[in-house]
Amino acid sequence: MEEYHTIRGTASGEYEEKKSRFLAAAAHVESEEEAVAFLEQIRAANRTARHNVYAYKLRAGNRERYSDDGEPAKTAGTPVLEVIGHSGLTDLIVVVTRYFGGILLGTGGLVRAYTSAASSALEAAEKVTVQPVVRLSTTVDYSLYERVTLLVAAAGGRLADPEFTDRVSLQWQMRAGTQGELLEQLRELTRGQGKVEVSEPFYGPV
Repeated sequence: MEEYHTIRGTASGEYEEKKSRFLAAAAHVESEEEAVAFLEQIRAANRTARHNVYAYKLRAGNRERYSDDGEPAKTAGTPVLEVIGHSGLTDLIVVVTRYFGGILLGTGGLVRAYTSAASSALEAAEKVTVQPVVRLSTTVDYSLYERVTLLVAAAGGRLADPEFTDRVSLQWQMRAGTQGELLEQLRELTRGQGKVEVSEPFYGPV
């Protein structure tokens, strides 16, 4: 499992040239179904637009797709896909909606416009690094609660809200493969009495 980079949620951008408006919308998606659903959402919101050009890139199946949606070949969808490729991001779709301004832009103008619009959306997006992580959990006495939380924080763990009953239940996430030293520290602190459960690695933002 290797880390990868994507965006959180959605983002938008805009570019205008010779009265044509290019509205870009980017979204985090993890499947073709999610990508198509977002595309249809944008189409529905822009029914009077001339074109809804899109491109998406997915880790699953290493898939890349694009559409010029009626624009001349390689002037719209290809530039948008290239913007995604150059960004180093994956698991996302970018849709660029064009409202025609009455003036033809030519091949170069279209490439520039779609590139600029897509770039503006990705620049506005919140980027996240997604890494293999593990979820750990343990239950400790109140007397050890503060010391355990300090050890977890020092090891780079992200603690969830604790549960307080007769003891304290703690749960946190940390990068997979980095938990060994912390587990040893907790074993020493609890004199071997504190059981820590460790999940299988899964992908999570850090």
